[in-house]
This record gives sequence, C-alpha cells and structure tokens, in this order.
Amino acid sequence: MKAKKEKKQAFLFGKRNYIMMLVGLFVIALGFVFMAGGGSDDPAVFNEEIYNWQRIRLAPTLVLIGLGIEIYAILANPKR
Repeated sequence: MKAKKEKKQAFLFGKRNYIMMLVGLFVIALGFVFMAGGGSDDPAVFNEEIYNWQRIRLAPTLVLIGLGIEIYAILANPKR
C-alpha cells in the first residue's frame, strides 16, 4: 500500500492579512454609522442635518478608504 501523505491545511491569508481585513471592516462600519441618522420624526418637516458635512464628505470617504484597505489586505503577500 502507498503511504498517504497528510497535508496540514494552511490558511489562505496570514495573520497580518486578517488583521488588516478587520481594520478595513471597522472603517467601513464607522463610515456607515456616520451616514446614519439625520432624519426627521415628522415627514412634513425638513431637517437640515441631512446635509451635514459628516454625512456628505466624511462617511463616504471612510467607506472608500475601508474598501481600499480590504483590497490591499486581500492582495498583500501573506508570506512576508
């Protein structure tokens, strides 16, 4: 009989990659938290808070930065 070689299954990414992915997810979640809110309880009343700088500029920028971190974490070489 042939001896079966047992291969230890390795993770696809390294520890550094997973940490960077978690950081990216945190930044994306933070962006969505900043986007939330600003509505009015009464639909007949307009609330100017919907055009706050953090909802228009900061939140989408954080989401895009988080996506960039995620892409880098996936493409980074885990063997370094």
